[in-house]
Amino acid sequence: MPSKEEVIEALRPLAHRIRQLDLSDREAAMAEMNRDHPIATLDAVRALLCEASEEGWLTPRRATPTLTFGRLAKATETTHDLSIDIVDMTGAGPGHTHPKGEVNLCFALDGQPTFMGHPEGWVVEQPGSHHVPTVAGGRMLIAYFLPDGAMEFD
Repeated sequence: MPSKEEVIEALRPLAHRIRQLDLSDREAAMAEMNRDHPIATLDAVRALLCEASEEGWLTPRRATPTLTFGRLAKATETTHDLSIDIVDMTGAGPGHTHPKGEVNLCFALDGQPTFMGHPEGWVVEQPGSHHVPTVAGGRMLIAYFLPDGAMEFD
């Protein structure tokens, strides 16, 4: 059974890399993360997140019948000033704006899912962007990193 601290520690190197990205260039930031940390190399992170999710403590809150979520960590020095939230979802979630951007690490759980049209891997939203997060074609477990925890829901 992984602890919250173990999961955060596993994500810290990724958070460190995310903090170095220029999120204003969405495509370049996404390409960098998919090149530097390809999904195929993140099996240990996937296993930790899936185990914590199955235990029920990682995404304890329900937003819709097909979306559960939870805050893993607030934005602190430990997480390189990024909040880390986790969502287990199928379909659409609540619309929101990213004042400082958002970086999503997406793991397929069922089917052939895409997040915002992208397969599992890294998806970046630039500062000031707005979207209705949507998983189509299956189910995903997504860790999302927010600079300074900044997000504004509709």
